Amino acid sequence: MTKNSELLFAPELDQPVRYIERTRNYYLGLGYETPYVWAHYLDVPFAPLQKPLNQSTLGLVTTAVPFDASKGPQGPGAAYNAAAKFYDPYSRSIDEDADLRIAHVGIDRRNANMQDGNCWFPLDAAKRALASGRIQSLSKNFYGLPTNRSQRHTLEIDAPLILSKMRADQVDLAVLIPNCPICHQSQSLLARYLEAAGISTVIMGAAKDIVEYCGVPRLVFSDFPLGNAAALPNNIESQDSNFELALRLLEGAPGPRTTVQSPLVWSSDPVWKLDYSNLERLSAEEIARLRDEAEKARITARDIRVKSVGA
Repeated sequence: MTKNSELLFAPELDQPVRYIERTRNYYLGLGYETPYVWAHYLDVPFAPLQKPLNQSTLGLVTTAVPFDASKGPQGPGAAYNAAAKFYDPYSRSIDEDADLRIAHVGIDRRNANMQDGNCWFPLDAAKRALASGRIQSLSKNFYGLPTNRSQRHTLEIDAPLILSKMRADQVDLAVLIPNCPICHQSQSLLARYLEAAGISTVIMGAAKDIVEYCGVPRLVFSDFPLGNAAALPNNIESQDSNFELALRLLEGAPGPRTTVQSPLVWSSDPVWKLDYSNLERLSAEEIARLRDEAEKARITARDIRVKSVGA
């Protein structure tokens, strides 16, 4: 019998992915010499609930984009599609067909489900919470936040526009659901901005390190692949349990930087965590191909951004 034979430790791999480190190494490996500087704050604004949930109006914020067939493949199995990116915040009625896609951002394409929209946008779960009386009302619109690498643009342009849309819809509190690494940063910056304006927020995210490094009031962390932070695929029970966890965190967070981890498990085998942006698992030929794709995508996204916001 060995010394540690009775210690039933979890596999070392079974811990949250360090996306800041992973993406930094990935882009350095592709030849981009200047590492991205992630947003990081010490102080975090915190807006306690002003009213009970059953007297409050809740808004949803996504980084997904409404499907547009003219912008190329965006369905299950679609490659990264920079042509589908958007750079202006939008709002859509919750009563319209919310066919939102995530092919325009850097999700975990090897593991995340790209078919079940409930995995990244919990509108159905929110409507069930409304029907049960858990919340008083849903905002008549949901809101789209651009995935913006410019932190200044997010804070000075996008966040004020989202706030103005929420004010018009009389939103009291908000659930923010990011997808890619930069999405998690953008939503974190927005959460901080909304909290400073008196709107209570909770992020439902999968990149724990990025959100906590930025500094937010409340985070429901699901240890799921990027792109599927809201629920397990084709699993209504997981949709409702994760959304309820977000509502409870809105009610019960004692202060800023409160993180609660969802008890849901993506897979009994954590090996999927090695796949995302991991050059160690790719051949030299694949790395060269990805370098070319990344540069083409960067140029495409730059052109869309210039046409959209002029910078």
